Amino acid sequence: MKLTAIIFITILAVMIFYTWLQGTETFSLAWKNSGKQLLSFVPIMVMAVIMAAFAETLMPKGFVDKWLSEEAGFKGILLAWGAGILTPGAGIVGMPLVAGLYKAGAGLPVIMTYLTSIATLSFVKMPIEAGFYGWKITFIRVGVSLILPLIAGGLTQVFISINQMR
Repeated sequence: MKLTAIIFITILAVMIFYTWLQGTETFSLAWKNSGKQLLSFVPIMVMAVIMAAFAETLMPKGFVDKWLSEEAGFKGILLAWGAGILTPGAGIVGMPLVAGLYKAGAGLPVIMTYLTSIATLSFVKMPIEAGFYGWKITFIRVGVSLILPLIAGGLTQVFISINQMR
């Protein structure tokens, strides 16, 4: 987390400096746009983090062990695949939720499946995508992406199995 913060701060400092070099008007506009985006983004992020903490707290240990652990196998991967498709808000909700699930004992194959599913298959994104490039391209993209989360989860399981043999 510290390395990520250092990288972000460095990139931000470079961007601020470059914007400042563009002149006062550009610099002021950048700060104004940043404030608008921050005000619209913070409430969603706060709710997502709180939701993840509640999910971690409320998640029955037996459910995690049976359905979401590494021992759950393919049924956990399938559950994560479907949950990723149905997660509203895609990554902004899914990433904090994953952190909570991981702390609750969810297995890496399940987590990789879920993360890949929310990134590639979220139903919430489909109307937005269709608005930009039409339903034909949207359906083709979703169709060819359907198997990707399952592959990600399966490959994670294989990777874990290989590393446990060593």
